[in-house]
Order: sequence, then structure tokens, then C-alpha cells
Amino acid sequence: MEQQNVEKVYQALDQMAEALETRENIPYLDALGAAMEYILDRDTEITEQPLLKQQLEKHAAVFDDQSYQKEEIRKGIQLSILKGMKGATQQQHMLTPDTVAMLIGYLTNKLIGKNEDFRIFDPAVGTGNLLTAVLNQVEREGHAYGSDVDPTLIQLAVMNANMQERQIEFFHQDSLRPFLLEPVDLVVSDLPVGYYPDDIQAAQFELKAEEGHSYSHHLFIEQSLHYTKEGGYLLFVVPNFLFESDQARSLHTFLQQHAHILGLLQFPESMFKNESQAKSVLILQKKGTLTTAPKQALLVQLPSFKNPNAMANVLKQINDWFDNELSGLKN
Repeated sequence: MEQQNVEKVYQALDQMAEALETRENIPYLDALGAAMEYILDRDTEITEQPLLKQQLEKHAAVFDDQSYQKEEIRKGIQLSILKGMKGATQQQHMLTPDTVAMLIGYLTNKLIGKNEDFRIFDPAVGTGNLLTAVLNQVEREGHAYGSDVDPTLIQLAVMNANMQERQIEFFHQDSLRPFLLEPVDLVVSDLPVGYYPDDIQAAQFELKAEEGHSYSHHLFIEQSLHYTKEGGYLLFVVPNFLFESDQARSLHTFLQQHAHILGLLQFPESMFKNESQAKSVLILQKKGTLTTAPKQALLVQLPSFKNPNAMANVLKQINDWFDNELSGLKN
């Protein structure tokens, strides 16, 4: 991947989005979605201003002049989205860092093995950054699905996938409501953390709170397991306090009943602004008639990604665990 190409993609998208934001008086992220739509379909009636059209055409030509790798496009889009999200305080408007996405992709390859026709789902897909980053690392084609309730984010996800020529089926809905989706082989998701406001819908879940609002991240885990095949896998980016909260006991009991906890990989705290934001990757397998729990779960404290020697040692530890344990887990 060429960093120079990432910059070209970013500059073109950013200049188009800024022009639309200024002249059409719309938010930057909406303008970015419109810019990508214009790149993909020049006939779209995006504006009636001839000067603006001229400006858009000039920058869109960057995508006609040469072809870019999927990762170059994804990273260019990611930089644009990060600019649009600057100052956003809502958790659901935060992008999954690339280092996290790379690890999820690495684990995905380990889990799906040689499954040529796997199905993957992200129930909190956001702008599609994590899902497409994982797909770009996977060594085979799969059927991908994503869902998000936020109209701006799902629009960006659709454009993001189209720009990368990725076939992903998206659901624009509350992901804690029923889906028209057959169970998948793998769920990957950076879970939204916080309270779920719809107590009536939350009451449908085993992990509902006994009083007050339920935790959305707990409900997302239950919902994801519901849409995973027996023996399928789930990779969640979770807060480090997941098993320490006031509702942690019910979560632990639920997981013991429905899943095998395969591992927990904790990111270095230096990656996060403060300790309360620190995260880990939780690896689960949905229980089935032929599944068994690992003899030993994979528990890893990840070193700084800037320390290649320490990282190489940890990756060897992870590889050894998969070689020793995973063959016995396949159903």
C-alpha cells in the first residue's frame, strides 16, 4: 500500500466534502457521503451550482486517473471521517483504531480457516471501517452484513463499501430488534457502550436489567449470539470493565450457558486517553452439540504496538494457542 495514494484519496475527498459543506450548507460527514456518491455516479443530481459541479469534477477525476487498492481507499476515507468526527463526544461516533482492526482481521483469518463461503456480520457497523478493514485482510471472499441505526453513519458505510467495491448487505435499523438474517459464521464488532433507552425492547432479552436501563453492550452480545451459527465465532472489542460492572454477574452466567470464552486480549493502556476507555478483544464461540471448551483460554496482555520484538513474541504465543487449541474447537 502506498501512503502517497492514501493522501491522494484523502485530499480529493476532503476538498469535495469541504466544497459541498460550504456551498450547500450541510454537515461535513453528510457532504462526504454526497462526495463519494458523486464519484461513483457522476449523473447524480448533487447540486445545481455549475461552479461547484466543476470543482467536484476536477477532484473526482483523481479516481479516474488511476486505480487504488481497497486499503488505500479505506484509509483515505477513514482520514476524512476522522476529520468530520473531530470533537464528537458520542461513543458511537468513534472509529475503531487501525491497530485494533488489524488484530481483529488477524484473528478472523485464524478462526475461519479455509472456509471459502463464510458469512460475517457487524451489528454496530458504523461507517463500515472495521468490517471493511477485516474483509481486506481475509484471504478469501465471504458474504458480509452490517447494521446501524444512525442514518449518517450507515450512508457512509454504504458509500465506503461501494468505493472499495465490496459487496456488503446493510440494515438501517436498531440492531437490537429482529433481523431478516440467517445465522452467520462470524460476528465482529466494536460494541457500543452505554445504556439502551428502549426498556420495552430490552425486556425481550435474557440480559435485561432487573431495574432501570439495560446495558446496550450486554444486549449486543446476546443479540449477536442469537444470529451466530452453532460453533460460530464472535470477536468483540469490549471495555476492560465488562466483567466488573453491576450487571457483570448476569453476563457471566449467560455466557457460561451459551458460549465458550476462548480468549481475552487486552490492549495496552497507552493506546487510550485514560484508563476508563481501555479496551480488550473478547473471543467467543457459540456452544453447539459438537463444541467443547478450550483446555485453557487465551489470556494476553498486548504490548505496545511500537515494540516489534515484544509484539512478535505475543503473536507467537497466539499462534501456538491456535495450533494447540483451535483444532479441538472446530465443530
